[in-house]
Amino acid sequence: MERVGLVLEGGGMRGVYTGGALECFLEHGIRVPYVIGVSAGACNAASYISGQKGRNKTVTIDYVSHPRYVGVRNLFREKSIFGWSLIFDELPNKLVPFDYDSFYRDPGSLWVGMTDAVSGQAFYMEKRETEQAGNILDIIRASSSLPFVSPPVLAGDRVLFDGGISDPIPVGKSMADGNDLHIIISTKPAGYRKTPFKHGWLARRMYGKYPGLVDALENRYQVYNQSMELAEELERQGKAVLIRPSAHIEVGRMTKDPVKLTELYELGYRDAEARLARVKTWTETPAALA
Repeated sequence: MERVGLVLEGGGMRGVYTGGALECFLEHGIRVPYVIGVSAGACNAASYISGQKGRNKTVTIDYVSHPRYVGVRNLFREKSIFGWSLIFDELPNKLVPFDYDSFYRDPGSLWVGMTDAVSGQAFYMEKRETEQAGNILDIIRASSSLPFVSPPVLAGDRVLFDGGISDPIPVGKSMADGNDLHIIISTKPAGYRKTPFKHGWLARRMYGKYPGLVDALENRYQVYNQSMELAEELERQGKAVLIRPSAHIEVGRMTKDPVKLTELYELGYRDAEARLARVKTWTETPAALA
């Protein structure tokens, strides 16, 4: 009996691509019972699991021009380039309410990947653990807290940073958890490979008390490239559907241009739609729901 996992890469504002792909899934009634995401991937996964159509577009594109969404001024207010109080408090709890009840009532799982600063290793929490440990959005914020531009999140005795550092494309975790087939949404185009980290000296200066984190930053390019090669090999074997940008749209991690972001969001929708037939054969069978 083959089980299916949905694997979501991060990428800052490039995550609008994932939002578009997941919107396509929601509109076509595609629900995957196992989801794992890091950083922006985890952010988009939350609204997908709660079943809130259009919410990802609203919070990532319609509000991107808000003066506190992303910008240098936030460094003085919150020690983060992103306005975390807006993104993880005002938006989900007031402006664009997040449906916590539907999120936790959904029978599927969501694994959120983070990086433990002390060990430098990936650390995962499943959504039901957050009912006891605190707000799911605190965990997603930890998964999105990129070194240099965001402070870590403290959870118990752990110091947590962006999950994309230690496990940027967590297909290996999906495999270890027993999934045989994988729907992988990447925010990078075909052929992309990371290059070696050039700011190790700065990482050692800023995070010298966390040698594990420094090592993870320096090794990230290798981990990323190995994960992508695994994803591509699984696709060649017929064990993965790899959805990634089919056209180049100039969007960086902190892009605020709503026109370009909308273009990338719509590209994500179209690219997912193009793979819909294959995805449906995997997700509409009893095996996929086991």
